[in-house]
Amino acid sequence: MPKTASFVPSFGLYHHEGETIAAIATPAGEGGVAIVRMSGKRALLVAERIFSKPIASLASHTLTYGKILDEHRRVIDTVLLAVMRAPRSFTGEDTVEIQCHGGSLITKKVLQAVLHAGARAALPGEFSFKAFKNKKIDLAQAEAIQALIGAKNERALSAAKEQLEGSLSLKISSFQKGLIDAGAFLEAWVDFPEEGLEEPETEKLKSALSHLLNEMERLHESFSHGKLLHTGVTLCLTGAPNVGKSSLMNALLCKERAIVTEIPGTTRDLLEEEMRLEELHFRLIDTAGIRFSSETIEKEGIRRSLLAMERADLILFVLDASRLPTSEERALLQETPKEKSLLIWNKIDLPHPSPLPALREESLSLSAKTEEGLTALKSAIVAKVLKKGLASKEEVVLSNLRHQTALSHAIDGVNALICGLNEQLSPEFLASDLRFALTSLGSIIGIDIGEELLTAVFSKFCIGK
Repeated sequence: MPKTASFVPSFGLYHHEGETIAAIATPAGEGGVAIVRMSGKRALLVAERIFSKPIASLASHTLTYGKILDEHRRVIDTVLLAVMRAPRSFTGEDTVEIQCHGGSLITKKVLQAVLHAGARAALPGEFSFKAFKNKKIDLAQAEAIQALIGAKNERALSAAKEQLEGSLSLKISSFQKGLIDAGAFLEAWVDFPEEGLEEPETEKLKSALSHLLNEMERLHESFSHGKLLHTGVTLCLTGAPNVGKSSLMNALLCKERAIVTEIPGTTRDLLEEEMRLEELHFRLIDTAGIRFSSETIEKEGIRRSLLAMERADLILFVLDASRLPTSEERALLQETPKEKSLLIWNKIDLPHPSPLPALREESLSLSAKTEEGLTALKSAIVAKVLKKGLASKEEVVLSNLRHQTALSHAIDGVNALICGLNEQLSPEFLASDLRFALTSLGSIIGIDIGEELLTAVFSKFCIGK
């Protein structure tokens, strides 16, 4: 019986259904335990060749103590081995996991023994790809695995778990059902065109589609919250040289990350560090001081600073409270969008005017040196980011740009469908918009999709997952 193959370009080979693959499933480095995983039709046979005890009689989903042996029957390591028989496994195939000691060398030797016994080295995401192909998970759930691994806070972890359990998939399926119901109406119209469209039925259909559209748009709008949870907030410190941006960065991080001197222009390049405030994860960027300069390196640093400001989710515009702002600073502040920036007066530990110049309706004053006002700044940062509020923990949110793009296309299709009904277009044109919306929704959960999309999704996974 020949193997069924599906080509996955990023893998660079034919992925044969049922082929036995193996990989180290735990991070590189030293630890108490490491796991070598294999999955496929020959997984039990491969395990039989290298394990010190018979495999066939082992109960599924239990741990068995034994030894891993090389091709000369020499002991490599004492291990715990788990057999998970198909279809009750993550991949839906026979799966074996070997828990060995966690040193890099010993783990590699166990994997080499597995490969020598007949398994093939797995490629990034191939275990999850098998699970998807065997209908153990859909595409949205597969992507949730990666989100779960990369979660940076409790809310992101909770959202990823909900998606893995199928919350997003159920929501998308409900949208599809609504569109399929509309399709049945259009199909009846195609079959009996002489009867035309009765006004009550048309209005009922448009009402149902409008309700569906509102639900889709609500989910689409949740992306801003999902993005904050999963990818974090880019927070950019900007201003003229020597206003205390680097000192403020160190104060926010509670460590000496940036070099601080009295010499203007100390920071020449972007400095990046991660931090957490309450439920949010931030990527904090300290930028080069922005001023007119003819010096080549400083000019490049300023160019990068301006680009970082443009891309940032939130900007802390820092001014020196001990002196009046220059015309350059005032001009730069005017160009900085109010909706995504906070004006910060630093160095209030030094003599300064009172009151400070009213350059904006709202501003904060603090001392990065003494940390006076730092707590208020942290609260203001969180409030600015969460001004629209986070979605509740029970609410389904989008956090994946691919999902948001696909849902945008589906929304366009439904809008076109409603407009077509208002304009009394023929059902053939309406059916085209309906199919487009259904196809776009299907791409989120993996229905009627091409290998190119699968490549884009699974190539981002780590080896062994």
